[in-house]
Amino acid sequence: MTLRSVIRLVLCIALCLAVGVLGSVVTRPEIPGWYATLAKPFWTPPPAIFPVAWTTLYLLMAVALWRLWDRVPASPMRMKAIGLFALQLALNAVWSPIFFKWHNPAAALVVIGLLVLVIAMLIARSARLDRIAAWLLAPYLAWVCFATTLNAAVVAMN
Repeated sequence: MTLRSVIRLVLCIALCLAVGVLGSVVTRPEIPGWYATLAKPFWTPPPAIFPVAWTTLYLLMAVALWRLWDRVPASPMRMKAIGLFALQLALNAVWSPIFFKWHNPAAALVVIGLLVLVIAMLIARSARLDRIAAWLLAPYLAWVCFATTLNAAVVAMN
């Protein structure tokens, strides 16, 4: 691996983990207060699961982005895939403040619905460029689909 490749990998990891840290900053204070008062479905995982799952997912996302950036030759298709990655990362970043900071699960449900769609589009686009990148994003899609059911249940139950 070249120095350029390592720098790209570090930048991808830093970007994805930064989004995770920002989400955590707005989420963590709300867990014992507002979030604890919400009616939640029986399939809601314990709070300790979320940081482990999200850290793992952000790292997988970072490696997928790195593969798209570093391993795929420059092309309009690669730029579209990276654009979809940026869009899903932005949607991911705004979900936590909407749900936790502004206490608006209904609006967050709209955002997470869009997020599922964009991740699916990203995986489809990535599969044509780098199958490994696409597979690295599959657990993320699965988790966000699960999170969408939780978000929808919170909306329905509260």
